[in-house]
Formats: sequence, C-alpha cells, structure tokens
Amino acid sequence: MKVSDKGQISIPADIRETIGIKKGDDLLVVQKGERIMLTKISDFFRKLDPEFPDMAFHAQESLKGVWDNDEDEVWNDL
Repeated sequence: MKVSDKGQISIPADIRETIGIKKGDDLLVVQKGERIMLTKISDFFRKLDPEFPDMAFHAQESLKGVWDNDEDEVWNDL
C-alpha cells in the first residue's frame, strides 16, 4: 500500500469486503502512538455506551466540518 502525495491510501478490495466498507461510507481514523486504526463510523457509534446517546450526535456534529469539505468531494466523481 502506498500513500499518495495528498496523503491518500487505497484499502484493498478483500479487506473492504471482509469489513463491509462500501463507497460513501465514513471512516474514523484513530491514532495511538505511531499506529492508526480505521473503523466505520456507523460501527463506532453503534458500539458507544447506550448511557451516552447524545455522545454520537455531538461527535458527528463536531466532525461534520471535517467530513463535508469540497476538496474530498472531488474524489466522488472519479
């Protein structure tokens, strides 16, 4: 796997199929030290403690500006 000059990577098809990642899915990147983990946003919110139902809403709203940017949307047309 190579990182492009824009910092993008391609997730291999077999991994996408195993995890169920489809075009348009939002992913969350988590860093711990020098490691990163990708997880589907929908899975992450589903696993949040049911006692904090508003946490998912606030997290989603605070990240909306990161998710909804015109620069990333260009890739949807390719």
